[in-house]
Amino acid sequence: MTINGGISFWYASDPTAPTTPPRAPLTAHATADVVIVGGGYTGLWTAYYLKRAAPDLRVTVLEQAFCGYGASGRNGGWLYNGIAGRDRYAALHGHPAALRLQQAMNDTVTEVVDTAAAEGIDADVHRGGVLEVARTPAQLTRLRAFHANELSFGETDRELYDAAATRARVDVAGALGSSWTPHGARIHPLKLVTGLAAACERLGVVIHESTPVTGIAPGRAVTPYGTVRAPHVLRCTEGFTAALKGQRRSWLPMNSSMIVTAPLPASVWESLNWSDAATLGDTAHAYMYAQRTADGRIALGGRGAPYRFGSRAAGAGNTGRTEPATITALTELLTSFFPRLAGTEVTHAWSGVLGVPRDWCATVSLDRATGLGWAGGYVGSGVATSNLAARTLRDLVLGEPTDLTTLPWVGHRVRRWEPEPLRWLGVHALYAAYRAADRREESTGSPRTTPLARLADRVAGRH
Repeated sequence: MTINGGISFWYASDPTAPTTPPRAPLTAHATADVVIVGGGYTGLWTAYYLKRAAPDLRVTVLEQAFCGYGASGRNGGWLYNGIAGRDRYAALHGHPAALRLQQAMNDTVTEVVDTAAAEGIDADVHRGGVLEVARTPAQLTRLRAFHANELSFGETDRELYDAAATRARVDVAGALGSSWTPHGARIHPLKLVTGLAAACERLGVVIHESTPVTGIAPGRAVTPYGTVRAPHVLRCTEGFTAALKGQRRSWLPMNSSMIVTAPLPASVWESLNWSDAATLGDTAHAYMYAQRTADGRIALGGRGAPYRFGSRAAGAGNTGRTEPATITALTELLTSFFPRLAGTEVTHAWSGVLGVPRDWCATVSLDRATGLGWAGGYVGSGVATSNLAARTLRDLVLGEPTDLTTLPWVGHRVRRWEPEPLRWLGVHALYAAYRAADRREESTGSPRTTPLARLADRVAGRH
């Protein structure tokens, strides 16, 4: 039987995962030097780096449920060097500026791995890189263009494989080619976030869980149990941002869903050639992402129902429950990639939300006049990007001009999403178009991306 919801498989598989919030909620008004809203990767990394840089700084984290309750405890466990919006930043600020951003992301993968090790966080880290495969001629054309583009941003250690070399890395059915980067690792997302929260507390960070923030304003974060006043208030809420007053149209809460198999025997892993635990993705328009877990399962994710009317996904996704049709679709995708897994038990399914800005660009900002700051809009690439954002927020709060504070994503502003019902209609139409484009490319075998997908990209603001 498939366990549906319960936050995620990561919670079910981690004996140290909290079953009830272990940290006390806020009970009265309080003061701090920095108050951080959100106890996920962005908020906790920011608190961690602030206290490391300035031990006397009073840092408070306010979390509506418990640390890792959102995307940080539900994601696919891809620690890799992708960042949303890099090519747009190249167009806006020039190629050298975007090249610096990419190099910073490359370094961030190592930063997370090394910091976790230094703090004694065992997050099942395996640096096998990221393998992205093409399974249709159109996907192969996009893959080659993607590979060349990554080389132009300094990834000289990236490798391009033909069909045979791809199958030697991971035996994906119908794979025509792939691109591999060493700048990636498999992690257990929950073990990272719970270990990070503990590291923050060792440094003296105050974390209040079960403390929803109902309003953010200059100098204060308001909760039902009291107000925390601080010169700096940092919003680190990603896919839950739409639930805050005045933020409903800032970032769209996009749903993503995952399944995980029962542990696979050694003979199956040998037949799949998936020996180095590289994370696995593809170049379809409605793309997938997968990893080989430390206990020998395949965890695979993709889009189900992408968005709920009125940006309600931030609330509706709390339980992590996944629609049966989505579980079926992800299971079919799994067996399409690996036909020998037909009939393999799917033990868990879950869902969560991620933050999507209107131009699909991740950003980090601090308004010095008000003390209000924020980071996010990672579009599903937040495991590593959150760390870079946190170190950047640290430097901005401390008022120290650094290489990070001059990266092109700092201070980037974007227009808000359209009002309803245009928002709901637009998002569902876009993803219907992407799925239709994938089906058409598969059926025709054309090496060219279908015009339907190119139109969807322009309407979405992705290009």
